[in-house]
Amino acid sequence: MAKVKMSKKATSIDMTAMCDVAFLLLTFFILTATAKMPEPLPVDTPNSTVQTKLPDTDLSTITVGDGKVFFGVTDREVRKKTLELMGDQFNIKFNDDDKAKFALIETFGVPVNQVKSLLALKASDRNKAGIQPGIPHDSLDNQLKEWILNARRANDEIRGNQLNFAIKGDMKEDYPEIKKIMDILQDQNVNKFNLVTGLRNENF
Repeated sequence: MAKVKMSKKATSIDMTAMCDVAFLLLTFFILTATAKMPEPLPVDTPNSTVQTKLPDTDLSTITVGDGKVFFGVTDREVRKKTLELMGDQFNIKFNDDDKAKFALIETFGVPVNQVKSLLALKASDRNKAGIQPGIPHDSLDNQLKEWILNARRANDEIRGNQLNFAIKGDMKEDYPEIKKIMDILQDQNVNKFNLVTGLRNENF
């Protein structure tokens, strides 16, 4: 009896289509990802179990650490308008180039008379240690209060909304320093604000 010969089939699989899909996905994620900007004052926030998300717009963040205070606003146009209002108040002329550069800075911490020299630096040099000493916020020179007030005015004028505030304090920062920031906000009738924290894990 004759044997039946089984036809041999190739065991290799054409992976071209799968590779195309993989590279398409990789390209999509790379192009749509937002790079995290380096922070001039990195802080370790305390942990909590609250998972309320901060608003994406109409938000100002006050960062506190090492006795220094930094200030930032999410909207670029609001930043430009805030700088313009601060310039008018402190009699400092900021030109269009200054405003364009300032609009790209998410967080800063210098006295208002040093903003021009900060803007003159390369973006990579602005966040180096010792460059930004923090915004004055004591009873004799409370520039933080003016930044907050002018940012609220700018947000109301540009976006027509109330500006929200978040305090991002380092876990090792003394409570009186955080309380001082809260008092500055409450003096302007800002009684509702967020405290930025990390997520507490189950082993805490």
